[in-house]
Amino acid sequence: MSPSIALVDDDRNILTSVQMALEAEGFDVDTYTDGEQALAGLSRQPADLAVLDIKMPRLDGMELLGRLRKSTDMPVIFLTSKDDEVDEVLGLRMGADDYIKKPFSQRLLVERIRAILRRQEMSTTPEDEGEPKQVLTRGELTLDENRHVCLWKGKDVTLTVTEFLILKSLAQRIGHVKSRDQLMDAAYGETIYVDDRTIDSHIKRIRKKFRAVDPDFGQIETLYGVGYRYKESA
Repeated sequence: MSPSIALVDDDRNILTSVQMALEAEGFDVDTYTDGEQALAGLSRQPADLAVLDIKMPRLDGMELLGRLRKSTDMPVIFLTSKDDEVDEVLGLRMGADDYIKKPFSQRLLVERIRAILRRQEMSTTPEDEGEPKQVLTRGELTLDENRHVCLWKGKDVTLTVTEFLILKSLAQRIGHVKSRDQLMDAAYGETIYVDDRTIDSHIKRIRKKFRAVDPDFGQIETLYGVGYRYKESA
């Protein structure tokens, strides 16, 4: 069966164009023009993943996510047009899986959807006894790729798919400098271009999340004009 996607946005042009793009990639898509309509529709017919605009009339994306989280752990991607990170951070804390800023590449959205659905499938599929566990340990850091779990000193750090991939790329080779281009390829693939500042913003958020559980976290170093590296624990 094709994965089902719920697309919620009050901009009908976005609904139409994104629906066509997703259906061309083999997804089944249900569209909703506001949060209340989506809440009612998803109660009747749950989806495998929802893409929610944050700013909508009647019931905005934040409120909709809050209500959905009372009954489902369905993955959610936020669409946001705001420049500041307040709504994005709040959304991730409430249980969103990722977000994409408007205007966005439809190819990027498709890739993020596929990555999250793969992660969801791995987290709900029992491992075969003979299957090697994809766990990366670097000092106090543990990254469990099969379950998309990140631990620092035994405490959970909730990362989006993109953040997880960037951190994994850095931690795979301790002390090795990764350029922004290399981190872009690790997080988005070679076929998708994002601005350098997008990587900087992801690094900033990763650091903030780690420092929320450990104020002394400083493993990700910036080499100005070069890139980033993950250093060994002291």
